[in-house]
Amino acid sequence: MPLGQRQGDKSDSRYCGVEIDFDDDMPQALTRNLSGGFDFLVAPLIDPKYRPSLARDEANVSNVLPVAASDLVLSPSQWSSHVVGKISTWIDLDSEDENIRMDSEIALKQEIAWASHLSLQACLLPSPQGPSCSNYARCVNQILQGQNNMQLWLRIPLVKSEIMEDDSVGEHSVDTWEWWNSFRLLCEHPSQLAVALDVLRSSPSVTSLGRWFGEPVRAAIIQTDSFLTNAKGYPCLSKRHQKLITGFFNHSVQIVISGQLMHNVSLETQVMKHDDNSTEVMPKHSLRCYLDYVAFLYQRMDPLPEQERFELGYRDFLQSPLQPLMDNLEAQTYETFEKDTMKYSQYQMAVHKALLDRVPNEKASTITTVLMVVGAGRGPLVRASLQAALETGRKLKVYAVEKNPNAVVTLHSLIKLEGWENMVTIVSRDMRSWNAPEKADILVSELLGSFGDNELSPECLDGAQRFLKHDGISIPSSYTSFLQPITASKLYNDVKAHRDVAHFETAYVVKLHSVARLAPTQPVFTFEHPDYSVKKSNQRYKKLQFEIPPDTGSAIVHGFAGYFDATLYKDVHLGIEPATATPNMFSWFAIFFPLRTPICVAPGNPLELHFWRCCSSTKVWYEWCVSSPYPLPIHNSNGRSYWVGL
Repeated sequence: MPLGQRQGDKSDSRYCGVEIDFDDDMPQALTRNLSGGFDFLVAPLIDPKYRPSLARDEANVSNVLPVAASDLVLSPSQWSSHVVGKISTWIDLDSEDENIRMDSEIALKQEIAWASHLSLQACLLPSPQGPSCSNYARCVNQILQGQNNMQLWLRIPLVKSEIMEDDSVGEHSVDTWEWWNSFRLLCEHPSQLAVALDVLRSSPSVTSLGRWFGEPVRAAIIQTDSFLTNAKGYPCLSKRHQKLITGFFNHSVQIVISGQLMHNVSLETQVMKHDDNSTEVMPKHSLRCYLDYVAFLYQRMDPLPEQERFELGYRDFLQSPLQPLMDNLEAQTYETFEKDTMKYSQYQMAVHKALLDRVPNEKASTITTVLMVVGAGRGPLVRASLQAALETGRKLKVYAVEKNPNAVVTLHSLIKLEGWENMVTIVSRDMRSWNAPEKADILVSELLGSFGDNELSPECLDGAQRFLKHDGISIPSSYTSFLQPITASKLYNDVKAHRDVAHFETAYVVKLHSVARLAPTQPVFTFEHPDYSVKKSNQRYKKLQFEIPPDTGSAIVHGFAGYFDATLYKDVHLGIEPATATPNMFSWFAIFFPLRTPICVAPGNPLELHFWRCCSSTKVWYEWCVSSPYPLPIHNSNGRSYWVGL
């Protein structure tokens, strides 16, 4: 039974599981726990007393695994939907004892093979004994080579402690993220390897916890002894744990309850109906009070706003950036952008203020302002500009310049429909080659990409500013790009799936969701318009140094998220840089610059990034590289993999 239903939310986090001990009557165990309100079991598949070496030594060897149940006792859909296999916890593939190590390797492969035979969607692997887990990782990596559908969840206790004293090794600190990172690096970032976090009574700092939201966490296992007790004697969680669980819900992480009843709660009875229509009165599940509290946390979350519901399908989905100069946009693309009322509201406000500054009140009836919309598309900026003129009582003459002949058809229909023939002149030309019959007072454009300049706004406006009066106004007047390092396991694996260098040297537009932002953004390139400088060049180079907060712990950087912030006119801004983002605007998602080799950054070590904007007569491209804490190759040299055509 799902925890609840939030409008638009169809994620796996609606389902809550329970971890159980070995039970050789799987149908009864499944019925008991599902009727108790849980959606799935995390259950051992093999008798924990089984050891391959003991089975070999016995006189009458049958070679039959002591499984929890035959594959026939449940339907394939029940195995697949309601059971997560739990691999035996005694397994230790990095043990110094050769017998234990050999037994562990045989048992691991046997249990995974049985789980695969049952068509389980996932298996829970026991936690590594520490960061030194090479043989364990080797064996799992071998298994993953032959697995196509089943995921393996590596169990990791959620611990990041400060400096501790240990008699055997002296002072040391424990950060179990390091265990996970060592394991997945040894396995070369397999997409089928995920994390199940053991949530304990104490939890690391909020900054440290943030790392995990960029990792492939599939389940959070909450121990019953992690719950506090409220005034009525019922279980509850600390504020920090509540915030963590809510974060898991938002990232499609499933909750699993594990342990014994730790609270003095009376067990009510429930009536269970059997298939033969008979009924049975039985006590409620002993862990139901914990399930009810998790459901309470889920149900009290705010519903997803309309914009987020619209963007659900785009979360962590890689898209190629637009090539607006080389390609003509399609009607569906225009349709999507035109629905962004906030963007055009900001543009209307900017034109409004520019008109007031350009024409004093006493001359409002005698002066006609010439406004040119360059890249008019299907006319939303034309509409916003005329609305601003109506609000201010200023006279306006508009030139709508658009190179896409298909959009020009729609523009003509709009002008005729609205009766704007005397105010708007349509120009079906590229702004860079058009010879304007007169100079413009105001030049308006919406040529910005997710990174500000990545759709060649600088080059376009450089060509268009020749028909702007020397004291004319450009809207936007400036824009700045920003970058920040992120952990983004899903994005990295999606790029890696292409198995070539070119995709790692390409920038992607993406609605970032399952990512960890590791440091504040930093500005990269700024462009101002109009730009009348003598030695003008749109080539740029910037060196950035990021400091990851020391209490975060070590973190892995899969790439860099890019944003922009634009000044339309004076104090009217527009942008997606997280700290200053325009609310309720969906025209732009962030841009993602991946790294071919993820880089692990330890606390206190600076992350140094070099970023270039390069130009030729036919194209513009970016190059990037990391030089510290250790150097990585320069990405996209000479625009060999990704460029924007002029």
